[in-house]
Amino acid sequence: MDTPNLDIQLKTLPSQPGVYQYYDKEGAILYVGKAKNLKKRVSSYFTKTHDNGKTRVLVKKIASIKHIVVETETDALLLENNLIKKHMPRYNVMLKDDKSYPWICIKKERFPRVFSTRRIFKDGSEYFGPYTSMKTVSTLLDLIKGLYPLRTCNYHLSQEKIDVGKYKVCLEFHLGNCKGACEGLETEQEYRNNVKAIKEILKGNFKDSLVQFKMQMKQFAENMLFEEAQKIKEKIEVLENYQAKSTIVNPKISNVDVFSIMSDESYGYVNFLQLSYGSIIRSHTLEVKKKLDETDLQLLELAIIEIRQRFNSNSKEVYVPFKVDLGHDVKVTVPKLGDKKHILDLSLRNAKYYRMERFKQDKIVDPDRHANRIMAQMKADLRLSGEPRHIECFDNSNIQGTHPVAACVVFKNGKPSKKDYRHFNIKTVEGPDDFASMEEVVYRRYKRLVEEQQPLPQLIIIDGGKGQLSSALKSLDALNLRGKIAIIGIAKRLEELFYPNDPIPLYLDKKSETLKIIQQLRNEAHRFGIEHHRNKRSKSALNTELETISGIGDKTVVELLKHFKSAKRVANAKLDELEAVVGLSRAEKIYNYYHNK
Repeated sequence: MDTPNLDIQLKTLPSQPGVYQYYDKEGAILYVGKAKNLKKRVSSYFTKTHDNGKTRVLVKKIASIKHIVVETETDALLLENNLIKKHMPRYNVMLKDDKSYPWICIKKERFPRVFSTRRIFKDGSEYFGPYTSMKTVSTLLDLIKGLYPLRTCNYHLSQEKIDVGKYKVCLEFHLGNCKGACEGLETEQEYRNNVKAIKEILKGNFKDSLVQFKMQMKQFAENMLFEEAQKIKEKIEVLENYQAKSTIVNPKISNVDVFSIMSDESYGYVNFLQLSYGSIIRSHTLEVKKKLDETDLQLLELAIIEIRQRFNSNSKEVYVPFKVDLGHDVKVTVPKLGDKKHILDLSLRNAKYYRMERFKQDKIVDPDRHANRIMAQMKADLRLSGEPRHIECFDNSNIQGTHPVAACVVFKNGKPSKKDYRHFNIKTVEGPDDFASMEEVVYRRYKRLVEEQQPLPQLIIIDGGKGQLSSALKSLDALNLRGKIAIIGIAKRLEELFYPNDPIPLYLDKKSETLKIIQQLRNEAHRFGIEHHRNKRSKSALNTELETISGIGDKTVVELLKHFKSAKRVANAKLDELEAVVGLSRAEKIYNYYHNK
């Protein structure tokens, strides 16, 4: 039977919750999505005008649609997640998972061993985790080992074999790390009581162990067994110290998952914290690659389902920064204040740090990806029509009204391109006039680029407010470049960005990378301009004194400075040294000028 055309498929879709799959004409799967109402959601792809280019391309490629109806929205979420992982469609976000995670296993045995593993066997053993860090696993195992003596051997400790004396205690028994269950020196019930306490610790509940240890310590003290009491006291201190480090909120907050999200143009970063008795027992950040300009809400919902599946979480409540739809089985809380808000803020901070670390790593390992992300972010933040791959920033240096100069610094792909930096000596302006100076240097810069057919920048930044911006615009008008190059002005308060014909400034987030790039540009332009101004003043001061000597002209001054490198060395030179450069007559004039003052 032939597949019906898209119009017929759309008209016959049910208005039920479910998962839809888009296929191209070759039968390759393009996209998997979930919906509360399949008919409404799928139809919207074909009736809306999509701003995102990738979405428009996706819609053009769709040749057929398949769908799976499910009973609840929760079922749709889980099914969508599983299908994405199975088929990895081109237009779905990528859920990165490139490693297996460690677990703590309590082996199903008569005297259970406790150890770390990355493999799970369905043999009735209990597994706690997975943990995102082996360091956490090692810390917990060290804590458990210090509190409760457990066997580490892999003997089959059946009662029959113990009774016939098949095994002998090993070095661990003599070191006090094991109580000798292999020789019947520890009962099964006593051992299992310790294992029960260990399970509570792994769940984040320290209370029962602390109560039990304090009772033991008191009994030993009452029976005058002070050395034993001291050992128990040390265990209490270890446990309380670990609890103090791990408890960061109200201990009443238990069995809760916390999720937060940070995103940019290309990626979302979803942090997950799992809480038990006020302790963070797990932390993980998932990186999600965007494909169709997905919203934070879409990314967070997908990531929550994936993370809860991956870490086998059955928590009945989640804390999130905004409302998400996870079905009826999970309580969704959006904290506004108090301990709950504190833990949500901590999760967001973790997502931010993870994002920053990824940026630093990308800068080293994949500089192209780093540049692409920065450019995409700047385009969005500054409301530009294209990515500002080539940026030029102008700054006037005019100290005490003398030697007016200007600087132009160039950034390409977010980095300084120092070979393209240019200095300008102001030629047409008398006195300190920043507006006229800016008009002159912008005109000279782009007149030359146009005449030499050099590439023009995508963005010009003017260090100054509305006045300097207006002056620069006059030059662009004169060169017929208005509208061909984006241009903005930076006020003294760096957060204010002015646009042509817009009296209201744009304010950027003080922590944004776009603002950091602009700040770097302005600082670099300022440094470069001041450096040129300083050199010009120094050269002028040196030249002026030499030129005041009667009979010494510009050509002689240049020869002297070329040879001696500075006016100070000229002044300290001996007569014969001067004579070797400019001849006896002029040498005597210079020597007498400095030595007969």
